[in-house]
Amino acid sequence: MAGPLTARLAAALDALTKLPPGAGCGVPDVTARDVWDAVPEPVRTDVLDRASAELARPAPPLLASDWARTFRDGERGVYEGRVRALRERVTLLVLAAVLTGEVAAADEPAGCPHLDAAADGLAALAEASTWCWAPHDRHTAGRGELLPDPDDPFLDLGAAEVAALFAWADRALGPHLDVRLPGLRRRLRREVEMRVLTPYERVRDWHWIGADGTANNWNPWIAGSVVPAALLLCEDGERRARLVAWAVRDLDHYLAVLPDDGGIDEGIAYWFAGAGRLLELLDQLADAGGPALDARDLPVLAELLRYPQRMHLGGDHYVNVGDAPGRLGGGRPWQVVFRWGALLGQPGTAAHAVAAAREAGGIADAGGLGRSLAALADGAWCRAVSGPSPLPVETPWLARESWLPRLQILVARESAGSTAGLTLAVKAGHNGEHHNHLDVGSYWVAVDGRPLVVDAGRPAYTAQTFGPDRYTAWPFRSAWHNVPEPGGEQEPGAVHGAREVDVTLDSQVSALRAELSCAYPAGLVARWEREVRLERAAGDGAAAAVVVEDRWEKRRGGPVLLRHVLAGRVEAGPGWATVAVPGGAGLRAEWDPRAAEAVVEVRALDDALLRQSWGGRLTRLTLAVAEPADSGRIALRWSRAH
Repeated sequence: MAGPLTARLAAALDALTKLPPGAGCGVPDVTARDVWDAVPEPVRTDVLDRASAELARPAPPLLASDWARTFRDGERGVYEGRVRALRERVTLLVLAAVLTGEVAAADEPAGCPHLDAAADGLAALAEASTWCWAPHDRHTAGRGELLPDPDDPFLDLGAAEVAALFAWADRALGPHLDVRLPGLRRRLRREVEMRVLTPYERVRDWHWIGADGTANNWNPWIAGSVVPAALLLCEDGERRARLVAWAVRDLDHYLAVLPDDGGIDEGIAYWFAGAGRLLELLDQLADAGGPALDARDLPVLAELLRYPQRMHLGGDHYVNVGDAPGRLGGGRPWQVVFRWGALLGQPGTAAHAVAAAREAGGIADAGGLGRSLAALADGAWCRAVSGPSPLPVETPWLARESWLPRLQILVARESAGSTAGLTLAVKAGHNGEHHNHLDVGSYWVAVDGRPLVVDAGRPAYTAQTFGPDRYTAWPFRSAWHNVPEPGGEQEPGAVHGAREVDVTLDSQVSALRAELSCAYPAGLVARWEREVRLERAAGDGAAAAVVVEDRWEKRRGGPVLLRHVLAGRVEAGPGWATVAVPGGAGLRAEWDPRAAEAVVEVRALDDALLRQSWGGRLTRLTLAVAEPADSGRIALRWSRAH
């Protein structure tokens, strides 16, 4: 049975056979000076200044010994970081070459520094033995070798990224590359053909397609490279249409696993890697084929588009379920969110995109060349982000509460449209989610948009991250999440999840209740009920608070521990603890001092990704229940610290 995209678009895909490569792609080439010369001066200056700084640095080398480290010591980040840096270098230099319009004859020794350096980077990537990230290359691992074979490519996320870079560089700079470095475009097309398009055609059961119901961000991520490569590079019209038709069919497998509430269990960072790429692909199809290939009114898309704003806490802080970082940072294609907000009539969504891009500090820093070109070519987007900032900044996208029933995530704040005061996020879910952490029943608390009761997020990936040893790393374990520990930690797997999940959503209280015993080893505890609620300020003068109540029955034994991961300066005493950031807001926790004793542990952070979110340390506050019985109850109350 055909999925919704195939059913909608199949009959119209044949029209792609009659289009020349690049027709209707939505991004003009370098010769369209009316578009590129109209880019606002602040944006142009930012790109060219960053490009000048990049030209002053040497291009990162790609070393076989770094690639082999995945198999030697599990270190994958060094090689992948260098490839990413080279891709980002090429992206920036292509943008600069487009904005300047520079070009010189092939026999001229100088005159176009950005174009020449961009070509050098493209050629270096073309010379690399593989574009595949080492942990994904099953072909090399199957041979028992440490060096990839260029004649046996594996199509993964890394290969997809470089193919997309080549396709968009060819599109944007093609006329000038033909003048300056004849033959480079033919080489780029050859490499995309060998490493991506041919493997995609020959192997129709790639695991990442997810035809068995397991599709995740890999599906639209790779399809998001195959489609532009086919549309922009493929001279054979029938083959172009066939490749796009297969990508559309593959995307249906991704659509099939998306919950109707628009939630992404992989986390906010992976929304841009998966859901965001789906939206971009639908834009590209509509640009290429017009109304007949426009499927941007599928019902789930409006809810999918709201996910980032629903997870927003304040600034660049978001509710970071899964492997999302504590701070989102730059490199996100917010112009896609902006464009779709206008398309679907969601002005709050568009406003959030503008605010997020301003927070990240760049219009063209969009996580890829195609995305960056689209951002620069979009006059409405450039004007919205580079123009004067409204004061005060309005936040109409912040609902009083957002409840995602399929993911079982609740986000609630004191008042709609404002980060002021307390914001609570709490999840139920299960421990078989994509990019899962052992975090059933965990919660977040932010003050004025700044999270203080937090999820650490993910560290840098290693070869072990997605294998059987994943949960040996502390950031993934339940002992470092805000969950109870009734004599033992949570276990992985979809069977280990919450039951009897219920929510309260009213003007005074937003709450989630769940029974958590199944998240733990069988027989450890017969029943563990947790309720986490935001109590808004009442007319009697009572301040707003987040209250956490835990009740348990028939426990097998051992200590009862309530874990809390805190970001800030922590102090504690009998029945109380505080966490605060210098010069910012704080939280105060209170509990019955007879019920539990506080233990405070500081964890120094040496992982670069964790330090980007939290600085040099996190602190774990553990409430050790005094003389825990087989059944019992304990309550904890968080309020603003003054």
